[in-house]
Amino acid sequence: MGRRDRKNAQTRRALADAAEKLFLAKGYDSVSVKEIADAVDISVPTLFKHVPDGKEAVMFDDGVERRESLLAAVHNRPDGVSVMGALREFMAGRGPFAANPDPHFARRTALIMGTPALRSYSRQLWIRCEEPLAQAIAAEPDMPADAVTARAAARYVLEIPQFLGDDSDPRRALEAVFDLLEHGLNSPRC
Repeated sequence: MGRRDRKNAQTRRALADAAEKLFLAKGYDSVSVKEIADAVDISVPTLFKHVPDGKEAVMFDDGVERRESLLAAVHNRPDGVSVMGALREFMAGRGPFAANPDPHFARRTALIMGTPALRSYSRQLWIRCEEPLAQAIAAEPDMPADAVTARAAARYVLEIPQFLGDDSDPRRALEAVFDLLEHGLNSPRC
């Protein structure tokens, strides 16, 4: 990474940190884009150069980490672990499904899940992973190579955070949905 890229990444990280801090302190709807820009000592147009998707995107990365770690869960899974088993384990560590999250992670997750604009943007980031995840699923020997089936499986997995994130017991719901995806309607939990 060159100097310019490092500087852009630092600015992006500072914006994300400032936005998260302000959103947690004042609530998403009470924070303006100008306040976020001012907190980092940049102009609003400069903020939008770094985050062209708008206010709801400021506290998120560009989704690359999400996509790469999702694909790594499939490609680097241990021997004997199914694709759905690997995706189950991956999702179990994310957002509302994480067991015993540290307080900061729990506050951030609650902010995202409780703020419609942030939750919607998070969903967009998940859905952007559909095509590469479908390709990864279709390439696995224990999965059907049919493009429609792989796309459907990818979409179902990527909708889980949106679909189950506010369930009264998200971890139990996550397990039930993955049981369904792995074993069909005859799963013991269905």
